[in-house]
Amino acid sequence: MGWDIGGAHVKAVLLDKRGSVEQFQQRACPLWLGLDHLETAMTAVLNGFNITSSQVLHAVTMTGELVDLFENRHEGVLEISTFVDQLLKKNVRYYCMSDEGDAPYFISIADVEKSTGVIASANWHASASLLAQQLPSALLVDIGSTTTDIIIINDGKVVSGPLTDAERMQQDTLVYTGVVRTPVMAVAQKLIFDKVETNVAAEYFATMADVYRLTQELPEAVDMAETADGEPKTILASARRLARMVGYDMESKPLESWQQLAQDCRRKQCDQIQLAMTKHLKQGMTVVGTGAGVFLVEAIAQTMQTPYVSVASALRHHESLGVCFSSYAVARLAYARGAV
Repeated sequence: MGWDIGGAHVKAVLLDKRGSVEQFQQRACPLWLGLDHLETAMTAVLNGFNITSSQVLHAVTMTGELVDLFENRHEGVLEISTFVDQLLKKNVRYYCMSDEGDAPYFISIADVEKSTGVIASANWHASASLLAQQLPSALLVDIGSTTTDIIIINDGKVVSGPLTDAERMQQDTLVYTGVVRTPVMAVAQKLIFDKVETNVAAEYFATMADVYRLTQELPEAVDMAETADGEPKTILASARRLARMVGYDMESKPLESWQQLAQDCRRKQCDQIQLAMTKHLKQGMTVVGTGAGVFLVEAIAQTMQTPYVSVASALRHHESLGVCFSSYAVARLAYARGAV
């Protein structure tokens, strides 16, 4: 069983004895509010799979160590892994990134304290390592609810380069923008509304989930975060929140106006991601899309006129598995290595 423990979601994939996907789930998990939320989410996953933790062997990757519940990433990895090990009855191995060209590996809880640097935020590496076994040359683009990972695969190997979040942010291989939780104010400071350029309020009035509800592109299954005002996730409520970003009441304009504003915000986010992709895309590479925002990856690839395939198609799985690809990847890698 593979787990990806994030700061806002827990993703899990259960494999059968042949290594094929049996079930997969994503659960909301506001980890910054406490480890009890992690327990709730993981227990719900196990109950949803109708198994106990001792019935299966577990492979774990994580990004949740970054939340401000923890003093630093080292402590975050230690606390999460200790908690997970106890919850899953010690049938656990933790995914570790490797230097470029070397194979990733798995360790037990006994070795975690000295390895937190290669455990922290390693889910992107697991995804790319599995994909590299199928596609020798690719640019993997994983647009999630909060961030976008851009990973180069060359000659069947992950071109990992910098491994830490800080270094990856500097290199534009980690772009802090996603299709659900990202505030609109983080995507655009100016937008075109009614053919006039207008400033955007520096307020947490709306998120990109509002934008993609208005464009009708956001799958309900990934729309798990709370709204900015605590109100429903309807198109009209989303329009009301987006209207506040440009100083209007929703009722002052027709719905089509707010949908057009959402389209301009969408363009801003696509431009940001495309700029980062352009820095890393080489001739002959196929863009491979995954994540909650896989629909954006395909659209950007079309704009760039570059070959595109979804990760689910590349690996011949159902498209909905793409949201849980990192947990599938860590499960498959562990299964192949007999790591657990």
